[in-house]
Amino acid sequence: MKLTSAQVRKALTQYQAQPIPENHQLVPPLNERFGNHTFFLDGKGLNIVEPASQAPQETSRQEMSRAARVVNLASWSDENRTKLVAHEPEPTDTFVELVAH
Repeated sequence: MKLTSAQVRKALTQYQAQPIPENHQLVPPLNERFGNHTFFLDGKGLNIVEPASQAPQETSRQEMSRAARVVNLASWSDENRTKLVAHEPEPTDTFVELVAH
C-alpha cells in the first residue's frame, strides 16, 4: 500500500520506524520485488503497511478502512542491522490507524 505523506506522519505517531524516502535508490528495486509500497525500516527489518483484513465485528466498514497492519518483508541478519534477509511476508501484531477520527 502506497501511503500519502499525511498517512506516513500518522503511522509514525503510532509505530517507531523510519520511512525510506521515495527518491532513495533502494525504492525502485524494492518496488520491483515487493510491489508499489511505502517502505519502513524498524528494529526488526523492512516493513510495509497493508489494510487490516480482520477487525472486530463491532468495527464499522469505515473504521476498518482506517486500520492497517505492519507486515515484515525482510529481517535484519546481524546485530549491527547492516544486512537484510527477505522472507515470505509476515503480518505483525502492530496495527496503525491512518486517518484521524
